[in-house]
Amino acid sequence: MRDYSPSCPEPTFQKGMLRTHTQTVLPDWIDYNGHMNVAFYTKAFDTAFDEVLEDYFGIGVTFVERSCLGPMSLQSNFFYLEELLEGEKFYVNAFLVDCDAKRMHFFGEIIAETDGRRAAAFESLSMCVDLEARKSAVYPDWAQARMQAMRAAQADIPMPKEVGQTIGIRRKG
Repeated sequence: MRDYSPSCPEPTFQKGMLRTHTQTVLPDWIDYNGHMNVAFYTKAFDTAFDEVLEDYFGIGVTFVERSCLGPMSLQSNFFYLEELLEGEKFYVNAFLVDCDAKRMHFFGEIIAETDGRRAAAFESLSMCVDLEARKSAVYPDWAQARMQAMRAAQADIPMPKEVGQTIGIRRKG
């Protein structure tokens, strides 16, 4: 029997972006250029958004294991803005750009803890999938309400310039 109850208590969302837990650039994350490899920016953002799904929306790994409903990424864009070096501490600011009954459009930015610089930005579109039927599904009403509560708390955030950007070589004139 599937269990559709939330994996965490109902959260209270503060105004502004949601700050996730601090992470550290590990030695294994460093590439031949001497800074954090692009694969680990993906890991850092994924870890941060898993925290949001589990601890705030109640639809993270605990919920997925009980309900067989889980978010799957449809598209992602990354912006590498500043280097992160071995041992640097950082956190992710999370912003829910949009959502509906089945989908979430997230934005995140990696912030270096020591000096507050934006090291990277990321946006992702994901969809709820029934993991047995392998088809899109609707999130439970209580999860949709939590998403809407986060959107309401973040209503005054200006849209980050990276949201919706296309990739290409920019030429003058």
